Amino acid sequence: MTDSINDFSPLEQHLLNDYQRDMSLSATPYADMAKQLDVSEEKVLETIQSLQDRGVISRVGPVFRPNKIGVSTLAAMAIPKQDLECVARIISAFPEVNHNYEREHEYNLWFVVTASSAEHLDIVLHEIEQHTEYPLMSLPMLDDYFIDLGFQLKASATK
Repeated sequence: MTDSINDFSPLEQHLLNDYQRDMSLSATPYADMAKQLDVSEEKVLETIQSLQDRGVISRVGPVFRPNKIGVSTLAAMAIPKQDLECVARIISAFPEVNHNYEREHEYNLWFVVTASSAEHLDIVLHEIEQHTEYPLMSLPMLDDYFIDLGFQLKASATK
């Protein structure tokens, strides 16, 4: 069963809610969060690590408008079910891959690749095919649609 927001500590709730968007750029972001939340930087880092270890969050980092800094593409692969987990791990190991996810479709593994240049992107896509031994389909963005992926988690008064 999925965790309810009530299952999270007040610090976890603040980290999950308050830092989804509009974070200021800083050389010390975790120290800044700690100061705002009146806890130590170490406590912020420990709490974020716990959320990651528990699978609540996958990463902490910026999201840039596509193709404004470097280039990116959505990619899809048709992977036999028995190889899906192994291939997903290989793909996730590439630092240029933001995330990957399974879909119920012939093309069942999808991921976003971001690189510094079109040439670098092509190299990464080729390397992914070489390492996984499966072909991929690159689906570069043609039109830009903004979708706010943040969501407000609400705690109820009762559990």
